[in-house]
Amino acid sequence: IMSPEPSDTLYSISRPVYSTPTFEHDHERQERAPQSLRERFVNSCRCSGKGALRVLKSHFPVIDWLSKYPAKEWFISDLISGVSTGLVCSLQGMAYALLVSVAPVYGLYSAFFPILTYFLLGTSRHISVGPFPVTCLMVGSVVLTLVPNNPTLLALNGTVLNDTDLQAKRIVVASTMTVLVGLFQLAMGFLQVGFLVRYLSEPLVGGFTTAAAMHVFVSQISIILSVSTGSYNGPFSMFKTLSDVFSNIHLTNIADLVAGLLTIVVVVTVKEVSARFQHKISIPIPIEVLVTMLAAGISYAADLHSIYGASIVSEIPMGFIPVQPPNTELFWDILGPSLSTAIVGYAVAVSVAKVYASKYDYTINGNQELLAFGVSNIFCGFFSSFVSSTALSRTAVQESTGGKTQVAGIVSAVLVMIVILALGNLLEPLQKSVLAGIVIANLKGMFLQMTEVPSLWRKNGTDCYIWIATFVACVVLGLDVGLLAGLGFEMATVVIRTQFPACSALGNVPGTDIYRNISDYKNLTEVPGIKIFKCNSPLYFANIDYFKESLRNIVNLRLVVSLFAFPQDSVVSVVSLGLDNEGFESDRDLELEKRGGGQDPVVDVKVDWALELPVRVSVPRVHIHSLVLDFSAVSFLDVVAVKSLRLVIKEFVRIGVSVYIAGCDGKYCWPQSIVYHLVSKSHTQYVSMGFDSPHLTLLYTRKKLPLTHNTFQGRVSLRLVLVQGW
Repeated sequence: IMSPEPSDTLYSISRPVYSTPTFEHDHERQERAPQSLRERFVNSCRCSGKGALRVLKSHFPVIDWLSKYPAKEWFISDLISGVSTGLVCSLQGMAYALLVSVAPVYGLYSAFFPILTYFLLGTSRHISVGPFPVTCLMVGSVVLTLVPNNPTLLALNGTVLNDTDLQAKRIVVASTMTVLVGLFQLAMGFLQVGFLVRYLSEPLVGGFTTAAAMHVFVSQISIILSVSTGSYNGPFSMFKTLSDVFSNIHLTNIADLVAGLLTIVVVVTVKEVSARFQHKISIPIPIEVLVTMLAAGISYAADLHSIYGASIVSEIPMGFIPVQPPNTELFWDILGPSLSTAIVGYAVAVSVAKVYASKYDYTINGNQELLAFGVSNIFCGFFSSFVSSTALSRTAVQESTGGKTQVAGIVSAVLVMIVILALGNLLEPLQKSVLAGIVIANLKGMFLQMTEVPSLWRKNGTDCYIWIATFVACVVLGLDVGLLAGLGFEMATVVIRTQFPACSALGNVPGTDIYRNISDYKNLTEVPGIKIFKCNSPLYFANIDYFKESLRNIVNLRLVVSLFAFPQDSVVSVVSLGLDNEGFESDRDLELEKRGGGQDPVVDVKVDWALELPVRVSVPRVHIHSLVLDFSAVSFLDVVAVKSLRLVIKEFVRIGVSVYIAGCDGKYCWPQSIVYHLVSKSHTQYVSMGFDSPHLTLLYTRKKLPLTHNTFQGRVSLRLVLVQGW
């Protein structure tokens, strides 16, 4: 925080008062010729040995970092981290399979296969790749839509589906959607459109993931209570599921309820203690593993399934199943949800990856991450797995236990493979409510995002509105439609903020070249006869009318003079010249341009402001002779804005007000391509094109009017005040 005390440090500089054309002439502006499409294609096809190696390393980052891997220093840490993460991966994979409405063994596959491909193609060293609850729920909603819970609603070759056939059909839908998600991500990677994820702002992602946590929580309530619910998707699906839960709550299985609640309490409590004393506990407690082993042992010993009717995992087949191609006939039915799932999965993974990349000082390649996850999901889809991303809790375990690179990921994949090949049958007595409790316990971080809303409101109200709107839309309309609605609301806030930009009149800090909004400070001065107007937004078709209205209000110009119907050398009252032009536009101007090439007739009319006016007419005087438009914050102008601005300037020129444009830089606001065409050639003596700043424009204006203001000759001395600490 800088000291509010005024600075005593002063310095003076002396340089010419440049306008943009004179600056470009003196310093010889260089024109940059853009490469044609053919030239860029030819350059991209050129190849050398070093270039080929660079391309190979960019697409297979493992070649670069593995060749530099310090095995003696890092391998032990990666080994310990991989073992810890592998245990968590196995259990979370089985738990998240419940969100997809498939058998838990498919969650083990989904925790194993994506690690293999990401090890070769990924650019993050620390994220743990695998199932993520939000994407699992998005896949599960599609699965339940196409393959509902009630097996009597489906028939295959004229027979009712049993539970085995139902699970087989569901995993076909899930794996097919996973392949399509991978294809979308792969296409976006090849098209280099990773930047599109930047439109998913942090408030939008926060509202979306919190709403997704609500959906996940509601979907797991039925498993903890062991009651049946309908298959719902789309608007109000969460409320319909809750309605079914409360309708069937009298059928609750007490054994499942107790196991689920105990799991939630124990896991949340132990994780909270571990987080609070993490400086004393070097390795996080694998509480999910301990709870699962204990619950499976109790369920087996007490025979909860037979005696109390508890819902258990049941059979877990040993080994891997054969490769199964996707059902391409389903592609059209799942096109929209697959695209939204691809974007969400990638956005979450890259967000987490960037956090750890910033912490450990390395870079993440967004487009390469798209390719990595695209290939991973396509590969997983052929092995009966569902969409992979990254889970925040699992990544935190991998990093906090000492993981340095994706070698830890490979170790965790080996441990998952051991579970699939040898240890799966030990988990068969495990209650599903325990897995549901693990899922709910891991949602704590997402629910805690709600506590950030008041802080977000204090920082930026618009971002808070985006968070709330996205959250409400996703809860009410569903995750896919809600995400689209939230994105539309976010874009609308951007449009509204540019449609009604901040426009202000600027005043000068005496003795400096500093200009600020005259309404915000008391000790600012305005030069008599000169008005400086600033617009803090691009000018385009949506906000040009607001710009004109703000300009008229700040300049206090309620009367625009028309010079068309009076004989030359006549003296008239200003009333007879008055024309109320609300939009600063004139159809007569456009007609003249069409007939005469835009040249206004030159009429010498003398306006006598002292002539008597009618009693009921009040005409404000124009108290300025110069208007400075500060365009330093205007990044571009479109055709509509140029046309309207041309008419605005012409109206000021007609009443003898000179117009100066300052801070107009770049090809979008280059004076000779825009300002020169804003007025006809007969009015160029009233318009000066392009100064670097309002201060230089003011100096030029005062130099141009020596009878009214002090004369500035040759070089101009500027005095600037330095703020201490800069």
